[in-house]
Amino acid sequence: MRYPRPAYGDSAVKTEKVPVLYGSGAVEVPKFDTPISPRENFRRAAARQAPLWVPNSLTDFQNLMTLDVVAGDVRGMQMHTDFRRNAREDYVFIDWFKNSWTWVCSAGGAMLTPGTRLLDDITEWERAVQWPDLSEWDFKTPAERFMKNDDDPAKALHYDIGRGATERLIAVLGGYTEGMLALAMEPEAVRDFLERFADFEIELFELLYGLYPLDMVTYHDDWGTERDTFFSEKMLEEIVFPPTKRIIDHIRSRGVAFELHSCGNITRFLPYMVALQADFLQIQRRAVDIPAMKEKYGESIGFNTGIEGMAPGAAYTAGEIARMVKNTVDLYGKHGGFYATVSPQEPMQLWETLAELYACSREYYEAQQNKSTVFSMEEK
Repeated sequence: MRYPRPAYGDSAVKTEKVPVLYGSGAVEVPKFDTPISPRENFRRAAARQAPLWVPNSLTDFQNLMTLDVVAGDVRGMQMHTDFRRNAREDYVFIDWFKNSWTWVCSAGGAMLTPGTRLLDDITEWERAVQWPDLSEWDFKTPAERFMKNDDDPAKALHYDIGRGATERLIAVLGGYTEGMLALAMEPEAVRDFLERFADFEIELFELLYGLYPLDMVTYHDDWGTERDTFFSEKMLEEIVFPPTKRIIDHIRSRGVAFELHSCGNITRFLPYMVALQADFLQIQRRAVDIPAMKEKYGESIGFNTGIEGMAPGAAYTAGEIARMVKNTVDLYGKHGGFYATVSPQEPMQLWETLAELYACSREYYEAQQNKSTVFSMEEK
């Protein structure tokens, strides 16, 4: 059947205000009368088991950034980059590993402050790296406040756990050149450091898992430039894969979906990412042919993308939006294993994108289910 697209500005349509992921504001969006909760539908999508529509992270998720889960700082250190801070000027902060970072407004992100280097020799990591003591940080107050005032059990609860193993290696050594040299010249020391990082990451996850009903964790570990990977398949297989696999296995053992974020042209790492058994990949569209990867690996792993062809800040007609959304659903919807990121934009255009995505994907999955039913009956 054809599902209605609620008109923007129609007073009869239910709406809700949802917070944006990277910032402190909120946007008004249509609230759909869904046959199952967005949380249940997301779980079906993650398991690739007959979702009813394509979930989107703006309306179907509750999103916790890393700094949302702690109150205050410890001796002037903050846990991670503050994506909620609407900075108008660059500023410097110290993270909980004592790394110095500079928030660069023009880049919209934090870079290692030039000259920052906690460690010259990776073989000395056990002596030189000071691991955060989780007992010093107040995780309980924000969790109690969230669960009392903000939690919506109908929506999937997503937590962005932040920098991964190789990103932390690069941070303590002072840059990518130093990190890659360590991988090549001291593989055993790097492996030991990454295994210790996996212990820390699992400890952090367990603490948060005890405070929040988590549905998905996103873990960031960039493995390449837009031209190629930073390191070889052998280095991935022998050094990076085992601790990463241990983190993923532990999180998934708790019934929490795992999303691996990795920027760059990491196409040659896709078979390893499938073997890691992440539930979703969040990879860079302009560097990787994600439609081809979906076609090749979509039965085994899920993907998160934006709306195919929709550029941030650009203006589109309703017809153009409908065509882009349909193309996105057609490319990525097969087998489930897909959720979309819909970024805030001009209010009417945002509304039309969300309405089209929900209705179009309902029609897509209903048609797929009907085909499957007919095929099963023919087999009998």
